[in-house]
Amino acid sequence: MDSRIIEISNLEKTFVLSEEVQVRALKGISLNIRRGEYIAIMGASGSGKSTFMNILGFLDTPTAGTYILDGIDGSHLNSDEKADIRNKKIGFVFQGFNLLARTSALENVELPLFYKGDLSSKSQTDKARQLLARVGLGGREDHYPNKLSGGEQQRVAIARALVNNPAIILADEPTGNLDSQNTNEIMELFTRLNKELSITIIMVTHETDVANYTDRKVVFRDGMIIQDSPIIKTRNKPAPIKEKTR
Repeated sequence: MDSRIIEISNLEKTFVLSEEVQVRALKGISLNIRRGEYIAIMGASGSGKSTFMNILGFLDTPTAGTYILDGIDGSHLNSDEKADIRNKKIGFVFQGFNLLARTSALENVELPLFYKGDLSSKSQTDKARQLLARVGLGGREDHYPNKLSGGEQQRVAIARALVNNPAIILADEPTGNLDSQNTNEIMELFTRLNKELSITIIMVTHETDVANYTDRKVVFRDGMIIQDSPIIKTRNKPAPIKEKTR
């Protein structure tokens, strides 16, 4: 069985701003990611990493090249087919949590199951409860986002990302709105889920301390990959992240 969950070959993305102005955001990216890998995507603003992540999430279409996710070639899919893949194959975790404000933690986690529509109402609720317990929020199911801390809200978002048993988790600066303590806790949670569930996690971060929790670092610059290397760890887990400066 092929261990690759993602196969990317000669991926290009050009934004046409006018007849005279074109921006090449990605310049022939090639990258393979194995099942169960835990990867940090890094790079300065404008390096191409956000465009790359949007293509990974089927939120944008490359100008050229191929992107295969779990055996599915996304080159010729229509909007409905891409939306179906996003719901079934990809779990998203965002910096801003993206929870529904007037919806409980339990209902936020259930929402993707409702749209998928292949479980009974009771099964949906049971699965959501199990995942909230797994991320450390057992007993907090009925709390609304404004009654949860930032770290707790991100835990809800992680449970929601996992609820459809996705092939990959895409996390975009998931600790960007968190203090140092919550950042450490969320990164330890991601690490545990990666090990226990063998789920592929691809995380954009600009923080080296956060990237050190992962197993592989891919660095972008000017639309190209300039570094792709394993994270060398000198201890069982990374040193705690120091107090953030704002």
